[in-house]
Amino acid sequence: MKQPLCGDLITPSGCRLCQDKLEPNPVVQMGRNARLLIIGQAPGLKVHQTGIPWNDPSGRRLRQWLGMSPEVFYDADKVAILPMGFCYPGRGKSGDNPPDPRCAPKWHATLLGQLPKIELTLLIGQYAQRHYLGKGRSLTETVQDWRACGPHRLPLPHPSPRNQLWFKRHPWFEQELVPELQRRIGQLGL
Repeated sequence: MKQPLCGDLITPSGCRLCQDKLEPNPVVQMGRNARLLIIGQAPGLKVHQTGIPWNDPSGRRLRQWLGMSPEVFYDADKVAILPMGFCYPGRGKSGDNPPDPRCAPKWHATLLGQLPKIELTLLIGQYAQRHYLGKGRSLTETVQDWRACGPHRLPLPHPSPRNQLWFKRHPWFEQELVPELQRRIGQLGL
């Protein structure tokens, strides 16, 4: 499978903003008719190598939460995917490094302006939540207060296998929020 095409949209595919620190290989998925937007952290190593967003165990869990097949998930006219950092940030002490902080301020407004049909935005992980919902709260507090985000946004924890302990400590997530997420996805007809 090759990197999802974005048609005639302006994308960061040739961006080299991070080349002073990273190996540029921006990974996004966009289509003008997309109704679901997923804003995550940054591509992992496997995603960096394949150019396919969420092409790893985290992506499998995310698609499970969504109740969505890979065919629908990778249809750019249904699902847009914009990470906070477009390139693999490298490995840190306890997982991948944070997303490059230059990507979202440089690109998101332009990219979001090309997605006029978005009805639901998923903010996955603390970096997306802090950028779009503001600072000052923990990921757990933000996700617990998902109802306050309104009908068009949902904050989610990162679906990484590294977060098993978080899921175990917060069973309400899969009992309450995942069914609501699936209900909203159903309303979109995806």
